[in-house]
Amino acid sequence: MSIGITSIYAAFLALLILLLSYRVVMLRRKLQVGIGTNGEKVLARAIRVHANAIEYIPICLLLMAFAEMQQASYWLMHGAGIALLLGRVLHALGLSRSVGKSFGRFYGVILTWAVMLLLSGYLIGYAIGFNF
Repeated sequence: MSIGITSIYAAFLALLILLLSYRVVMLRRKLQVGIGTNGEKVLARAIRVHANAIEYIPICLLLMAFAEMQQASYWLMHGAGIALLLGRVLHALGLSRSVGKSFGRFYGVILTWAVMLLLSGYLIGYAIGFNF
């Protein structure tokens, strides 16, 4: 029971989270804000970008790992991994640049939700006996 494909995407997504964390730390140092945001909008946005990644990435990786344990196809796993990674990068870039509507935010969320929906459907189908 291997989760080798999921591990690849987990590593890349962990690096993304680390990059987003580093950005928050650097802004805190630059703006001299130890906790909270002290009203600094750029810091608040960076914190939100990081938090959004933390909210979505773990559940998606769990779904990927469970699907891989159920021997989901190579193509499904890489498709989900690429979509998730691309979605999270797009979302981070979009939200980092604007708190309003943006290409990155919209398509980042769409890709992330699509991965969650696809993998959830796959796992529910597998559990009730559908052969994929």
